[in-house]
Amino acid sequence: MAGGQQIIDVALTPAHAGWRLDRALADALPTLSRERLKALVRSGALERAGSAVRDPAAKVQGSEQFRLAVPDPEPAHNEAQDIPLRIVFEDEHLLVVDKPAGLVVHPAAGNRDGTLVNALLHHCGGSLSGIGGVARPGIVHRIDKDTSGLLVVAKTDVAHEGLARQFEAHSIHRLYLAAVSGVPTSAEGAVDAPLARSSSDRKKVAIVRDGRGKRAVTHWRKLKSWRDAALVECRLETGRTHQVRVHMASIGHPLLGDPVYGRAPHQRVRELLHSLRFHRQALHAAELGFIHPVTKHRMSFQSPIPADMQELFTALGV
Repeated sequence: MAGGQQIIDVALTPAHAGWRLDRALADALPTLSRERLKALVRSGALERAGSAVRDPAAKVQGSEQFRLAVPDPEPAHNEAQDIPLRIVFEDEHLLVVDKPAGLVVHPAAGNRDGTLVNALLHHCGGSLSGIGGVARPGIVHRIDKDTSGLLVVAKTDVAHEGLARQFEAHSIHRLYLAAVSGVPTSAEGAVDAPLARSSSDRKKVAIVRDGRGKRAVTHWRKLKSWRDAALVECRLETGRTHQVRVHMASIGHPLLGDPVYGRAPHQRVRELLHSLRFHRQALHAAELGFIHPVTKHRMSFQSPIPADMQELFTALGV
């Protein structure tokens, strides 16, 4: 380290001849993402023979020597807080968290602290190498405050970029368990309906077919039927805000306990929810699978049904 930055000597080889400079640097420096390297090159952080090289698209000639100055990550703006977390996997690149219901993922207006990000800043300490030059956890997807279950978080720029590409390609495996009002007549089905913020209530998401909506697809399957409710699994082909909640409500089976998209369930179920003090949507992110963006290994995780939902299932079955 020198003056708040890390100096890295980079030796490109004849195998890199003809490559774009940013691509060759990313190949030689696997701990830095190509986007991060582009930004560093444009800022003048890369030198060759003492002169700055600022064009990330420049073609590599062959065996070339560069010196790269990587600034130390800036401290995150959010406060690190000692909040208990259930970490189901962690390495130097990423971690998988089993989030409890009630925990907000990211600080925002009204939730400036006490979030998963605050907890991760404390848990990770100095192991965050910097997302876009800031020592912060890379949140590539979120689950609602009152939804429980699995999500993956990047610790490095490379992991963040690699996971984001998989989410954009819809290649991440995500399976949710949900208790819904009423019993679907079919054993399985799919909802393909675009979603966007509701024009009448910005806090809600709605199915919109006027061109504003983003494509959203949920595949669902009935696992168990009770008298006035059912347990379904929902596999996400896309991952939009409130997707499962809106899609299941759209086919007449809103999630039990959903304060936003639910409707009054059968009186027996309504009384049961009240007696159990079950005041959240009955939704759990039970399975998560992806390709590790650095090791390229297939990763697969499962989360057991949380106690409050298990209690609800047991009561429904009585």
